[in-house]
Amino acid sequence: MDGKGQCLDNARTERFFRTLKYDRIYVNEYETPRQLRTMLREYIHTYNTFRPHSSINGECPANVYSGVKGQVAAS
Repeated sequence: MDGKGQCLDNARTERFFRTLKYDRIYVNEYETPRQLRTMLREYIHTYNTFRPHSSINGECPANVYSGVKGQVAAS
């Protein structure tokens, strides 16, 4: 993030937060901060380990990072 108001500087982060909000935040209510933190921890694990991403040809980030392609990453 180079400058204030430069949305293209952090496009990946903005896209992740958009996905998070539409997948979990807007559709659920959380009674306590602890519930929210638990959801975030689980969501980020699922997002990186099991959720395919179109920007990396339908692979999961964990597979691309580890060099394993076409398999579901071990949890």
